[in-house]
Amino acid sequence: LSTYFEYSPDIRRAIYTTNAIEAMHRQIRKVTKTKGAFTSDQALLKLVYLTVKEISKKWTMPIRNWGLTMQQLHIKFGDRIKAFGNSF
Repeated sequence: LSTYFEYSPDIRRAIYTTNAIEAMHRQIRKVTKTKGAFTSDQALLKLVYLTVKEISKKWTMPIRNWGLTMQQLHIKFGDRIKAFGNSF
């Protein structure tokens, strides 16, 4: 936990948003758990795909100060951070 506080508030906010990932996993698990069995791997993949598609419709809020956060991550981690286009 103390490592978490070594980062700037913007980076901590980006780390905190990983809860969205956990929520996505929970929703996928909820959908797949209700099914007893799948007829094939393809059927499972289709269900997961459709679930992620529905979940992603709700992702409308961008991360605040994302450009600044990426700059700080780039300063801290250098080449380990790959820029997504010209996002900073």
